Amino acid sequence: MAAVKRVTPWAAQNADGAIALGLAIVVGVLGIMPDDIFGAKGDEIQNQLVSAATLVILALVATALLRDRARQAPVEETITSGALAELPVRLTRLEEIETLVTGTRKALDSLQLVRVLGSKQEIAQSHAEARRDTTRWSFKGGTGTYLRAVTLPECVAAARRDKRHLTVRIEIIDPSNLEVCETYAHYRRSLADSPDATGETWTTDRVRKESYATILTAFWHRQRYGLLDIGVGLSSTMTTFRWDLSSSRLIMTVEDPNMAMTALADTFYYENCDTELRLSFEQARGVPLEMYKRVPLGDEPTIEEVQDLFERIGVPLPKSYNGRDVVDVARKALRAVDPYGEPLPAVQPRDGT
Repeated sequence: MAAVKRVTPWAAQNADGAIALGLAIVVGVLGIMPDDIFGAKGDEIQNQLVSAATLVILALVATALLRDRARQAPVEETITSGALAELPVRLTRLEEIETLVTGTRKALDSLQLVRVLGSKQEIAQSHAEARRDTTRWSFKGGTGTYLRAVTLPECVAAARRDKRHLTVRIEIIDPSNLEVCETYAHYRRSLADSPDATGETWTTDRVRKESYATILTAFWHRQRYGLLDIGVGLSSTMTTFRWDLSSSRLIMTVEDPNMAMTALADTFYYENCDTELRLSFEQARGVPLEMYKRVPLGDEPTIEEVQDLFERIGVPLPKSYNGRDVVDVARKALRAVDPYGEPLPAVQPRDGT
């Protein structure tokens, strides 16, 4: 009885199908029954029953198909006039959402690639990665001490080893502008009055010598490596930041040796800083590096060679400089001390006090 109760609702909803199924079973049974069960004309009677039942089954199947089509017609009309009509609009909205998601993802990726470096070790490692296989370097800062001590020698050595071109752009404080040199020295002393890792304190005289040394080292390297395209710009304003930009990343440092910020190439911050450095360099007073052939410098430049160089390029050394001052400039140019390395003993004043 339980089985009948379960089957009855289904049979009521699908009467034609149920009748067709029943007749098909009857036809199948008749087909396998012996011919003599219906008497002498059993074969003829059996064929008639099978044919009649087959026609009834086909009629019921046709009725079921027509009924299903009648039921599906309103649904198809609803789908065609409703959902399908709105499909182009919905697809357009999906494209807009996809574009928005893609743009948001790129923005988030760019933000993630601007990273703060919180130690000397991280900053040194970032600089080393920036120097690796780079074909260009742009610097903007104070006097370029770290550039002379580490960046430029190592970049030139790597380019020479691989026999590839290297483009360098350097923007530093103008040593002939006494006012900006005094401002920079005062700023550095206000942050730390004790000697730095080079063993020296920041004075106006030191600022000028460091800038002169950067100019000298640019000429010295240009004369010794033919694939080096180097330019130096002299700025009449100081900046509290130092930018180092290579082919792969940007590093922006401040006076705190344990804090810096880096951004990888092709990010929003990298591209905009690259533009800033280019425009700033174009506005600085250019040093005529193309005159490097007219002022040859020895492996250990003499006092006369250094003085002649600065006279010819239009950035003469102060008249108060004696031979010892010129030697000091040459030492800073070719034997610069890493300002972030191990501290050296403080340099004593000339009078020995």
